[in-house]
Amino acid sequence: MAIVAGVNIPDNKRVEVALTRIYGIGPNKSLKIVKEAGISGNPRVKDLTEAELNSIRDVVDKDKIEGDLRQEVNLNIRRLIDIGSYKGLRHRKGLPVRGQRTSTNARTKRGRRQAIAGKNIVRK
Repeated sequence: MAIVAGVNIPDNKRVEVALTRIYGIGPNKSLKIVKEAGISGNPRVKDLTEAELNSIRDVVDKDKIEGDLRQEVNLNIRRLIDIGSYKGLRHRKGLPVRGQRTSTNARTKRGRRQAIAGKNIVRK
């Protein structure tokens, strides 16, 4: 396995797809990295030479990724919580932050709800 930015990228995948395993690199950014590194075609990671891998590492090291990016995002969230902004309160409560509805949906944020016995019984 090749190591780029401290992350093992899989050998059997194409370079553009393998680079997306790194936190902070998506499909668009990985295409730009491959183009800037001067790699032609669409080779698999195992077919790259050491010089090509080094050029990819040099290009990737220019951007803020992995641990530094995670730390910056966590600090931004912590700042919102500390100043008591609306977004910070939503983060603290574990609810959707960007205006999504919560009466229905939002299951991943709110969790699975347990049924309460006798709540929905229709009485005459």
